[in-house]
Amino acid sequence: MRTALSRLTLHEPRTLATALKLMRSAGPLVPIAGCTDVYVQLQFGTRPALAYLDLSRLAPLRKIRVQGDVLVIGALATYTDIIRSRLVRRALPMLVAASREIGGPQIQNRGTIGGNVANGSPAGDSLPVLAAAEAVLVLANADGERRVPFNAFYTGYRESVLKADELIVAIEVPPVEGVQWFRKVGTRAAQAISKVVMAAVRSPHPRVALGSVAPTVVRLPRTEAVLASGAGITEAQRVLKAEIRPIDDVRSTAAYRLQVSANLLEAFWETTA
Repeated sequence: MRTALSRLTLHEPRTLATALKLMRSAGPLVPIAGCTDVYVQLQFGTRPALAYLDLSRLAPLRKIRVQGDVLVIGALATYTDIIRSRLVRRALPMLVAASREIGGPQIQNRGTIGGNVANGSPAGDSLPVLAAAEAVLVLANADGERRVPFNAFYTGYRESVLKADELIVAIEVPPVEGVQWFRKVGTRAAQAISKVVMAAVRSPHPRVALGSVAPTVVRLPRTEAVLASGAGITEAQRVLKAEIRPIDDVRSTAAYRLQVSANLLEAFWETTA
C-alpha cells in the first residue's frame, strides 16, 4: 500500500454507544466495516485520514428485519446478507438484483450497504434502488437518532448531510407498490463500475432513478410525470434526455450515457407492461 500504515490509528468499539462516543471525542474518524472502498483508497494513497473506526463487531447493525410494514436493513448488512434475505426478496427484489451485480462473491461477502451509501459514488449500484424505493436513512450520534429521506441525503459529489459525529445505522424502506425493475450497464455484468444504472417502479405513480449520469444518484420527476400521464414512451424518452446531463469520463461518453438511459427507460416500460 502507498499509505504508511504505521501512522494509522484504529479504534475497535464493541457497542454502538461506544462507537458514537468515539465519533465525537476522538474524531474525525473514518468508519469502516467491509473496507471494499477504503482499502482501494489506501492502496492508491488517496485517503488522507489517519484515524479509523472499525464497526465490524457491532452485530446489531447487521440485522435485517420488518418493523410494522417497514423493511429495516442494518447499515452493516452485506450484499450477501441482502441476497439471502427472504424479507428483502419479498419487499425489495430490485435491491437483491442490484446486490447480485456488485463486484464478485468476495465483494458481496464484505461490502455493506451502509458503506455504499456513505461512500456516495454516483455509480453505486444500490443507490438508485434506494432512491426509487424512497428509503429513509437512520443517522445516529451520541445525542440520539434522526431520519433523513434518502433523496435528500446527498448535497453534491460524494457530499451529504451526514455530520462529522454521525453514523448511518439503518435504512428504512416503506412498502413499495408496483412492479420493481433494475438494470446495470457496464463493461461486464459484474466486477465493473456502472456506466449507467437504473432502478424503477411501475405503478400509477412511476418512479425512475439513475446512477452514473450526474454528480449524485438522481430521481427523474419530469420523466415520471410523463409516464404517469399516459403519454407514449417516445415522449418520456425525450423528456429524460432533457432532464439529465451526463458527463464524459474514462468509462464512457455523455452521448452514450444519454442514449443508454433512454433505452433503459423503454426496456423498463415494455418489460413491466
